[in-house]
Amino acid sequence: MLERLGDRVKKGLRDWTDRLANDEQKERMQALARPQNEYGVDPFGYNLDFSLSAVAPFLWLYRNYFRVETFGVEKVPAGRVLLVSNHSGQLPLDGAMIGVSLMLEASPPRAMRSMVEKWVPSLPYVSTFMARMGQIVGTPENCRRLLESDEAILVFPEGLRGINKLWPQRYQLQEFGLGFMRLALETRTPIVPVAVVGAEEQAPALMDLKPVAKLLGFPSFPITPTGVPFPLPTKYRIYFGDPMHFSGRPDDEDSELDKKVRTVKAAIQSMLHQGLKERRGVFW
Repeated sequence: MLERLGDRVKKGLRDWTDRLANDEQKERMQALARPQNEYGVDPFGYNLDFSLSAVAPFLWLYRNYFRVETFGVEKVPAGRVLLVSNHSGQLPLDGAMIGVSLMLEASPPRAMRSMVEKWVPSLPYVSTFMARMGQIVGTPENCRRLLESDEAILVFPEGLRGINKLWPQRYQLQEFGLGFMRLALETRTPIVPVAVVGAEEQAPALMDLKPVAKLLGFPSFPITPTGVPFPLPTKYRIYFGDPMHFSGRPDDEDSELDKKVRTVKAAIQSMLHQGLKERRGVFW
């Protein structure tokens, strides 16, 4: 009975996807197919049929709720690429919107893979959902294998420091890790800086109740104006920068890697400032 219910839900979501997407967009999404094993998934658990069903709510959010505008998506090259973005909003909807933009608007369309935190697989149902959608645990080995297969990888170097920022820290990039730069140098992968404007205001955190977070085993427990991190209908603007190519060795001293990382960080911060300057308001 549960299996039949699951099939009905899946069919309903797939029909929703078909209603939201025009013929060209349907063809673009079907073009995202990749080699699968006997279980219908790729080596990391990605399943196109599942993904095209589950993407329906995100398509609706992209078009109708956040009303996403993209700038410079044509700069994303074919082949392996690291998309390095700012992170915010308490919920990882910024990553989902970047993924939908690459699916619908990039040429060629891309099925973006993002690196999730190591605690995500411990969540029941969520871990399977994320894998079927193509998202994997952010270990260097996983990322290296995907880049060697010419995938597009989304990285948030701020990590939890970014997504859980408090309101006074909005649009102030937190410390970047160095791991993505090591991988870019090792695999000779171009880096495309990405700036998301609008996510900071979707669920502004007024405080972080760390004792409650520790009790529940969460990385944070933000308190927002609505009490929970329910996203407000802010308008998203996503900016893609020019590809950046770096030379050097992945085992260089941290100080040398940090110089390169700061170049990427400065590019993202510059796009954020420009995006904030150009927008008319938070909700339009």
